[in-house]
Amino acid sequence: MASALSVSKVFANNAMALFDHDPNTTAATVCTGGGYKSLADYSGFAVLAMSSALTGAGITKLEIVAATSAAGANATVIKDSGAVVADAVGDFVALECIAEEIAQLGAEGGFAFTHVAARLTVANAADEAVVLYDRAGAKHGAAGLTATTIA
Repeated sequence: MASALSVSKVFANNAMALFDHDPNTTAATVCTGGGYKSLADYSGFAVLAMSSALTGAGITKLEIVAATSAAGANATVIKDSGAVVADAVGDFVALECIAEEIAQLGAEGGFAFTHVAARLTVANAADEAVVLYDRAGAKHGAAGLTATTIA
């Protein structure tokens, strides 16, 4: 029997969303569905990127980048997976960072980063991925930070 309780702990403290990444290039590209997201009210950011439709060898690199605007101004790599071979549907790469890391790297470069994104490199321009953004540790948790999305 299913629980009758209505609990919102994880979803009220993390803003999670899934995006379809369809880059049409082999150059490093910010997640085409996700873009840059504000990290102002969160203590960390995590990304999972899974190869989903392959013509080539799938994801070859995943990075977390931070910027000073939602448009990606002054984009700087915060975390880098290094070379990976996610060459089968279902293979995935995971990265995470905390807000303090982003602030420190920004200060070292003279920037006050406000936004984060996943940047992926794929082996073939037709390779696609499903990407999970998790802005974690909401400073002001609230119902609805993560919610069902049906187009």
